[in-house]
Amino acid sequence: MAKFSNLFFIAIALIMFCLISNEAVAHEGTATYYTQYVPSACNGYKDEGVMIAAASDAIWDNRAACGRKYKVKCTGATNQGDPHPCTGKDHVVVKIVDYCPSCQGTIDLSKQAFAAIADLDAGKIKISFEKYVI
Repeated sequence: MAKFSNLFFIAIALIMFCLISNEAVAHEGTATYYTQYVPSACNGYKDEGVMIAAASDAIWDNRAACGRKYKVKCTGATNQGDPHPCTGKDHVVVKIVDYCPSCQGTIDLSKQAFAAIADLDAGKIKISFEKYVI
């Protein structure tokens, strides 16, 4: 019986580790920015502030992305125009409030969120992003 208890405890611990570690996995992609925040696909005309973003098909998940928060970090340039677009800020946390099926990036950040991590003149940057869970 003791062996069964130990195996059960190990199995539960392994499952919990897998669930927790899945949330903290960083993905790579690209980010662009936009400037018209309302109306949005998730909230209509509700003002959600400026630390917001629109999801591309890569993360939209049939509206399930609405309200999710992502930690986004600039990792580099996507073009030769600005070889060092990242600014000194490590990352931003944004809330998905809109859908952008024609976006040229994984996440379309608000202008303010983009400017917090990169030079606006870059227009498009490489990013790492992960779900932000408090």
